[in-house]
Amino acid sequence: MNILIVEDHPLISNAYEHALDYVSSNNIDLKFNIHKVTNCDDAYLKVKKALTGEVIDIVFLDIKLPPSKDRKIISGEDLGVKIRMLLPKAKIIIVTTYNDNYRINNIFKSINPEGFLIKNDLSPKELVLAIEKIIDNIPHYSKSVVQLMRKLTSNSFVIDDIDRTLLYELSRGTKMSELPQIIPLSKAAIEKRKRTLKELFNVDSKHDRDLLEIAEQKGFI
Repeated sequence: MNILIVEDHPLISNAYEHALDYVSSNNIDLKFNIHKVTNCDDAYLKVKKALTGEVIDIVFLDIKLPPSKDRKIISGEDLGVKIRMLLPKAKIIIVTTYNDNYRINNIFKSINPEGFLIKNDLSPKELVLAIEKIIDNIPHYSKSVVQLMRKLTSNSFVIDDIDRTLLYELSRGTKMSELPQIIPLSKAAIEKRKRTLKELFNVDSKHDRDLLEIAEQKGFI
């Protein structure tokens, strides 16, 4: 099986590799070909190559990644959406520090991962269990994710790639007059998106900094 690890922290990346080695050592018929990358650009390149070459079976995906150089992939979530679209048979294991129930809900709706782990729950045993279950086509969610899922509301609103790009650009100080050159919407449509985000996050203030503060707390920036 071909494994892609997208993680910018070497200790975490090595932990995945050790867990994979343990699983293969207990199954003589199972071998892993492991590729590790640390950013969105290299990961997306691997994904595009998999369209015509060696398939990717499992992806370990961190959500908190720096944006791609062209700023078209803002985070690991954007990357996960592209992987799901381009490689629908690949199994995605989300591993993140984010533990906000709305953030978790959004990732489930946008990516629908086969595995979802909170880094604070990680242990060698947890990783091995996740790998073994997902290879057997059984979804696996760590304890914190299960607890957060119980708190989810029926809200069907999903923050999409345009919303994430809007929040990212506002956090960089990009002016509203410049946004239509980056986001394929009119200025009026972008303003409407921003108002909707403020309503979603219960932000009454007219100042963008209050919206950005809440969005950052929830892990969307």
